[in-house]
Amino acid sequence: MTNIPLVDLHAAHAEIAEEVRAGFDAVLASGAYVKGPEVAAFEREYAAFCGAGHAVGTANGTDALEMALRALELAPGGGVVLPANTFVATAEAVVRAGLRPVLVDVDEEHLLIDVAQAADRVPTAAALLPVHLNGQLAPMEALLEAADGLPVVEDGAQSQGATRHGRPSGSWGRISATSFYPGKNLGAYGDAGAVVTDDAALAEAVRLLGDHGSARKYVHERFGFNSRMDALQAVVLRAKLRRLPAWNEARRAAAERYDKLLGGLDGITLPRTLPGNAHVWHLYAVRVDRGRDGVLAALQQAGIGAGVHYPVPVHLQPAFRHLGHGAGAFPVTERAAGQLLTLPLFPQLTEAQQTRVAEALAAALRRR
Repeated sequence: MTNIPLVDLHAAHAEIAEEVRAGFDAVLASGAYVKGPEVAAFEREYAAFCGAGHAVGTANGTDALEMALRALELAPGGGVVLPANTFVATAEAVVRAGLRPVLVDVDEEHLLIDVAQAADRVPTAAALLPVHLNGQLAPMEALLEAADGLPVVEDGAQSQGATRHGRPSGSWGRISATSFYPGKNLGAYGDAGAVVTDDAALAEAVRLLGDHGSARKYVHERFGFNSRMDALQAVVLRAKLRRLPAWNEARRAAAERYDKLLGGLDGITLPRTLPGNAHVWHLYAVRVDRGRDGVLAALQQAGIGAGVHYPVPVHLQPAFRHLGHGAGAFPVTERAAGQLLTLPLFPQLTEAQQTRVAEALAAALRRR
């Protein structure tokens, strides 16, 4: 029996292969391998997709977040409030930008940043960094009110195409960063990222930072580094961006099927969508009340490409021991880390495949 992958990148490539091949041929013929017209065209198209004035391509999503923070010119060592329930790159970018991660817990139902805890940290913070998790936005209107004038930086690595009250990811904060790692809803064929903002000055600052601080060759206006988008990645991203709305709709349909297939199973809690959000289901993660790792092993043995995201929270990672948080500091995040189980989800996932996943999950839960 054929395995069902967690993410099927081959299926996505099959839909765009001819377009990408033609685009690659054009880039290779032009010799414009870094930045160039393909990157400029993607930046315009992605900015419009996000409802923002500017997008700047970067080498990866972690760089994009660091550059967004650096562009704000916050005081060195300033605190940046972010959720403990996130990929380590969010906190990593804060440290790389010369700032200090200020972690808070997440809400129990949606596992998004806890607004009340974030608001408590605002008086002594320099910025607020909400994470749009698994394909849905954080409660941005409440967070903007809580920020009380502090700059808000969106981590939109998992929310390309998601909206809140009709307003797109990337258009809420003063500046936003995203990742185009291959497994994202909008994924490149390697590493790539982007910064999105309505502020032309911030966009120009990010562009300078990513090009060694230089707007003119051999003239370096500020200290920067090398983080530019490759033209070949822009070809892939342009082809995928044209299909992203339809692919996100397919993800929503798949999530609805999972809700129906899994709704009667005991021992798991299904993911929930925050009211006002149009979810794009980057991940479909259920919570297993006990024995998650055994259930995961059983699914994998059955050929189901299930996975676990963030089994060790940021504050318990050795690299962030210096923050001074021990076990129990963020109880909701820590419970989720031991319970979450990600099921296969991608636009080309079939109903038959999902039925097989549901049957395998039900069997694994019975055998715990």
